[in-house]
Amino acid sequence: MTRHIRIAVCPVTAVTAVTVAAVFGAGDGPAQAQPRDALVAPAGPVLAPLVGLAAERVLLADQVAAAKYGTESPIDEPSREKQVLDAMAEEARGLGLDPAEATAVFKDQIEASKLVQRELFRAWDRGTARPPEHRPTLAETRPLIDSVNHRLLAELSATDPVRDGARCVVRLVSVERRVAGRLRLSPLHETGLLRALPSVCRAG
Repeated sequence: MTRHIRIAVCPVTAVTAVTVAAVFGAGDGPAQAQPRDALVAPAGPVLAPLVGLAAERVLLADQVAAAKYGTESPIDEPSREKQVLDAMAEEARGLGLDPAEATAVFKDQIEASKLVQRELFRAWDRGTARPPEHRPTLAETRPLIDSVNHRLLAELSATDPVRDGARCVVRLVSVERRVAGRLRLSPLHETGLLRALPSVCRAG
């Protein structure tokens, strides 16, 4: 059985937001629109492309939330989630990766997305934030997510030799800080990014 080093993530609260910003150096402003390629560092720490892709996926949760808000589409979609996890497990086998490990990583990606969606729904319901004027459809957003999934899985394969033990965790935390700072992630999006990363490193 694959074991993973877990990174504790608290629910999104005002205290959590301040703690995340203080400890991990999140930007002061909201996440900014970035060209897709800007989300993946072309050079630098070996885990940077993987973390960049996880951040890209977290930011796409905004579009998913906008597509679902006020419709009958729920945040939790077990059939869709199973479809994604099964596809990633099968693709992982083709890359020589442990399917269970890949499934764990993508479960975290899905939970991170749902965390962001729930918080956005709450903000829109309370009137503390305005829903976006542009409302994409799920048919538009899902191919974008699928593209990130395939690239993220390729990075899992590329980084397989360095994702063991405590040294991986140290690298991962350092890279997460860089990515969050470079993208000026909001506290919510950085909390989402942290939720996406616990299964990346394997326990030694």
